[in-house]
Amino acid sequence: MALQWMLLTYAVAAEAAVALLLTLPSPKLLKYRLVYVVSLILQPALFIVPFAGFQLLDLYWKNEHRLMCTSEVCTAAERDRYEKSIYKAQRNIILCTSACLLYWSIYQICKFYKKIQSLEEAEKRIKDQ
Repeated sequence: MALQWMLLTYAVAAEAAVALLLTLPSPKLLKYRLVYVVSLILQPALFIVPFAGFQLLDLYWKNEHRLMCTSEVCTAAERDRYEKSIYKAQRNIILCTSACLLYWSIYQICKFYKKIQSLEEAEKRIKDQ
């Protein structure tokens, strides 16, 4: 079970690093080449969105069918284990949503830079005429 969360954690870390690289100021040529490479990677990296969605559904199902430990019958250890599982579920929900949001933001940043590049080329053509 922990392997899927490690995979998602590494994917979110990679997405955050790419988003940081795309938003840092750099020379135009380097920026456009980076955007080109990231754009090529975006389509195969789309697997992260359905994977995170599936994990969210799994968390929802586990939350709905979780044994409640709120009565006097529960021991302190059971209550601690219950609270720990709730905290882990909340952490994993944040991880899944950040994976989807980071993918979307990287996509939008690349789309923005491509639009800027096409507008600059159009402006250059108009100046040349």
